[in-house]
Amino acid sequence: MTMKHFGPTRLDATLIPKIAQQWGTPVYLHDQAYIENSCQQLLDMPNAFGLHVRYAMKANSDRTVLRVVTNKGLDLDCSSINEAARAFAAGVPYARMMLTTQEVPSGEEREELEEMIRAGLKYNVCSTTQFQLIAEFAKSINLDLSMRVHPGATGGGESATRDTGSEYSCFGVHLNDVPTVKAMADKLGLRFTQVHVHIGSGGDPDKWRQNIDRELGFVKSYFPDATTVSFGGGLKVARMPGEKQADIASLGAYAAQRVQEFKEATGRELQMEIEPGTFVVANSGHIITRIIDKKLTNELNFLIVDGGMELLTRPLLYGSEHPIAIVRQDGTLLSSEYDCKPTAALKSFGIVGRCCESGDSVRLDNDGNIVPVLISEPEIGDYVVIGGTGAYSESMSPENYNSHRKPPAVMKTRSSELVLIRKKQDREQLTQNELDVKL
Repeated sequence: MTMKHFGPTRLDATLIPKIAQQWGTPVYLHDQAYIENSCQQLLDMPNAFGLHVRYAMKANSDRTVLRVVTNKGLDLDCSSINEAARAFAAGVPYARMMLTTQEVPSGEEREELEEMIRAGLKYNVCSTTQFQLIAEFAKSINLDLSMRVHPGATGGGESATRDTGSEYSCFGVHLNDVPTVKAMADKLGLRFTQVHVHIGSGGDPDKWRQNIDRELGFVKSYFPDATTVSFGGGLKVARMPGEKQADIASLGAYAAQRVQEFKEATGRELQMEIEPGTFVVANSGHIITRIIDKKLTNELNFLIVDGGMELLTRPLLYGSEHPIAIVRQDGTLLSSEYDCKPTAALKSFGIVGRCCESGDSVRLDNDGNIVPVLISEPEIGDYVVIGGTGAYSESMSPENYNSHRKPPAVMKTRSSELVLIRKKQDREQLTQNELDVKL
């Protein structure tokens, strides 16, 4: 029986000072068991004729995370040639990857792409130009292709910046252009055996269901050779109390029903594929920061911590909220938004980082203003722990802004051992690629 989990993994406050004392702060913390449980939930998703799960590695591309995910049975969706090369360096074969990218490689990158494809990389055509440039090579090696289709409809992202299916996004071959690309492929004898649509991240599950219906419709019309249909990722994760997480069983049951109906109408059995990232790792992660200063004003009380937007840029980019816990230096949990059970009176604080930016805060409103967090008042030296940070924190944040160094990362293993999975960046690494030029 797969354990259900909602919200960030339960915080063991006694671990916080131990981690901070051994590796310093700020520091990322991951939970192997939680990641594996998320993977299993996805693998158990109902389906009609088989399910293939890929992990969108852009969510967190650390090699240890990739190994945990792939050892559990998930393959990878890569967003760049560099991601594919990085995964290969972590020990993942190219045959377990699909490349879904905006890139149009040329020169050495094109040669590298062809080598990856020969080694088994699946290529997901995302534009007419990409198809035209890959077509002759694909024909020469008898390569079956995948196509990402822009559905030409309202997307399903949680915010405009995470909406990849609307008229304001450019991802995939637009539905209007599919007949043209398909005609070119038919002329060359090339087959599209997989069709992929991803409409956005963290959006309404009803739109995810609508996308299933829409996608199966144009698979029936345009893709007679398709044997796999990918419904993308973007499965909603509940980071904050009160948020509703995607019901994997319900979504899978709906997809299975529609794929079964497709079989009854066409005689064709389609394998289902999904490629979530956030769902796999988001709530497995915490960022541990230390309070280095307090500024009490008439307008707003501030806590300054030693890690902010350079570690987690989602609040600034998306207005995203992450749960906050306050831990004493002795490991006592003082207050927590995870379970809304403070142990002392609450006080309003703006929690900000060290960067020279007014938006360097863990919580902002739609206008970019700091939103105070209700917490039990801590002291300088206590810890602010930010939850739900396993996805799109390490992989996308401007960690060297203000020349701050990328912090270490620690994983709590299945056996509850704490292991360092990435060292803190050396100061010399900040400038190692800069050249001494005589001007």
